[in-house]
Amino acid sequence: MTGTINLDNAFYPDLSQRQAVIAGGTGDVGEGIVRAWLKTGAQVIVPTRTDGRAEQFKDVLSDLGQPENLHIVTGHYGSFDDAQALAARITGQYGQVTDVVASIGGWWQGKPLWDVSPEEWQRYFVDMTTAHAAMARAWIPHLPQTGSYQLILGGSAVEPVPGASIISMQQAALLMMRRVLSVEAGESNRIAAQILGPVVTRARKRIDPDWVTNEEVGLVSAGIAADPAVTDADYVSYNKAQMLETLQKLAVYPG
Repeated sequence: MTGTINLDNAFYPDLSQRQAVIAGGTGDVGEGIVRAWLKTGAQVIVPTRTDGRAEQFKDVLSDLGQPENLHIVTGHYGSFDDAQALAARITGQYGQVTDVVASIGGWWQGKPLWDVSPEEWQRYFVDMTTAHAAMARAWIPHLPQTGSYQLILGGSAVEPVPGASIISMQQAALLMMRRVLSVEAGESNRIAAQILGPVVTRARKRIDPDWVTNEEVGLVSAGIAADPAVTDADYVSYNKAQMLETLQKLAVYPG
């Protein structure tokens, strides 16, 4: 059953005292997360690899004018050293970060595991998993207890997708990383994830009305950050009905 969601009716939490890093914020799903966080009044920091990509992202958000609470930082986080250096630079320039949302990676599909090339394995499993681990390593020890570290994952983390072996394995590994981090962090840090089906973005050529949207994903992220009770949790939203339930559970949408 399709749920009906009108974000004009949403309750965007007041996060004006928070400062968030949205890793992957210039991506298709990340754009919606950035938009949602900007509506909360938080300071939003978006790393990007190149100055050119930063300018493109500003054009994408041109309908918002020039938000004073949006900060785009050029830098890499694909390795442990790069992520550590970027975190130190961001903290030195902007002060303490309270929340990190990792929306890193993309989709790959096309062949069975036995036909995967070494280059594909390196790019979609090793490199993407390393980037996630590097960001968690760089940020989690420095986040306040009231803050949050969040992962954006796909449904292939729990449901195998034929022809998408690398992504299915990668996402499953990252889901376990989330759970291990929660156990290791205990009460020191709040760690959560979203597990999603197809997401509506501006890049989609075909859209199903039952798919969740990237800004709905962003609103869930803001709801997780706003609720101090949310930790060691995975919010599953494969479709609109589940997304509506998630939003209502987090008290960011009318019941």
